[in-house]
Amino acid sequence: MRTYDFAAIGVGPFNLGLAALTEDLTDVDGIFLEQRAEFDWHPGLMIDGVTIQVPFMADLVTMADPTSRFSFLNYLKQVGRLYPFYIRESFYPLRAEYNEYCKWVARQLPSIRWNTRVDTVTHDGEAYLVHTGGETFRARKLVLGIGTAPRVPAAVDQGPYVHSADYLPKKAELQGLDSITIIGSGQSAAEIYLDLLNDIETYGYHLSWITRSPRFFPMEYTKLTLEMTSPEYIRYHQRLPLETRDRLGREQRNLYKGISGDLVDTIYDTLYTKSLSGPVPTTLLTGTALDGVIWDGDRWTLALEHQEEGSSFTATTRGLVLATGYAPRVPSFLDPVRDRINWDARGRFDVTADYAVDREGDEIFVQNAAEHTHSVTDPDLGMGAYRNSVILKGITGREIYKIEESIAFQQFGAPRADIPKALVTS
Repeated sequence: MRTYDFAAIGVGPFNLGLAALTEDLTDVDGIFLEQRAEFDWHPGLMIDGVTIQVPFMADLVTMADPTSRFSFLNYLKQVGRLYPFYIRESFYPLRAEYNEYCKWVARQLPSIRWNTRVDTVTHDGEAYLVHTGGETFRARKLVLGIGTAPRVPAAVDQGPYVHSADYLPKKAELQGLDSITIIGSGQSAAEIYLDLLNDIETYGYHLSWITRSPRFFPMEYTKLTLEMTSPEYIRYHQRLPLETRDRLGREQRNLYKGISGDLVDTIYDTLYTKSLSGPVPTTLLTGTALDGVIWDGDRWTLALEHQEEGSSFTATTRGLVLATGYAPRVPSFLDPVRDRINWDARGRFDVTADYAVDREGDEIFVQNAAEHTHSVTDPDLGMGAYRNSVILKGITGREIYKIEESIAFQQFGAPRADIPKALVTS
């Protein structure tokens, strides 16, 4: 049986980037397994005109290899869109454009096996055996890139709710109702709200947006804050105690789960324009938590609590959209090799600074499953190429793509050396 250097399971943007970065390496042999028939990134949220929240340089490869033929700029050149993109003068590609770019890359990568679902992973004493429906792949190392799963609040345990991941296929159905309520605080909630707001006169529904956040947080995008997506911050955050990391994860949500400032302004301007004709049939509520739901077969009754006032109340709606994000998951196919993996006190992957989770520290690597150890850097598309450079070093034992170790002006944590006396005050 052929033994691969590594088998990567799941092909989202991060493992797709790894496939692109290894395609032209003659001495690295990897296989990529994906249960879907083709690449398709968040198809339920391909709303017309929306952009990704990172610049075009945060593509699959550029931050590891700016000369790669799989760069976003080369994609634009090859499909005849480079000059229009240049004239547009925006660093931020359309989400649909980014998806098409990823599909363009995927079509050029013979290392990807589509329609291949992994059932279980075992170990034969020397290598991992990845068992699929009709074939077994043997590999010395694994890279897990299965992505995250839609998060549904515990309060919602019944009824035909729509998660934001499935918004577009359900949009027409929602617009046929007399009322729609969106629960959530981030970019997806805002994009869906604006999309439905644009058609509010046409369909005549009442549109509500309810968030637990104390305000409609814009994503913080100042340059010193962006330095938190750096190797230095990864090392700092990764060595903090578990309780501290989890607390910071809650406190830092607006750094990477907020709404783009331009979108917040567009929503306001749209409301302002529509209000010229009279009151807009919409409700915006902040600081409001969803405590429970009742579905009676026709409409929802929502049990809500205003967290600052401490008051409880109810609201009714016929359509319910949950823009409540995504959560990491541990796939069941790992059950036979769980004893080879390090787990933290809360049953999550105990991820090293180099993205390894196995007891040896160089066999099983994870993509986008380390927010609890690597913080804001983990889901960031712009850090994908950096992480793949680190993972490739772990797989091969050598630095194939230069890994930046120090890029930030600021220092995270207490100084490792004495502060100059001139900076010390009594």
